Amino acid sequence: MLMTKERRPTIRTLRGWAISVLQEAGAIHECEEHGWARDRADPHAYERAVAIASQDPPFSLSAEKAVAEVHDVLASIGDTCPDCPPEQG
Repeated sequence: MLMTKERRPTIRTLRGWAISVLQEAGAIHECEEHGWARDRADPHAYERAVAIASQDPPFSLSAEKAVAEVHDVLASIGDTCPDCPPEQG
């Protein structure tokens, strides 16, 4: 039986690709109410995202540059939604 590898959807920007990889790995998720990306602070998910980036970088991009983009994007995402009120506690 012929097996095909499932391809990710085409992403127009490198940042968009990195966000897609981080979501696929579970390293980030969206605020349910506002849609902002939030860092899950899960080191295992982050390692999975780096592995995905190094094993399957976008066309014409080296694995090192793909991993660097994942690092850069994750560094730009916080763990709180800027539109949600601060937690009362």
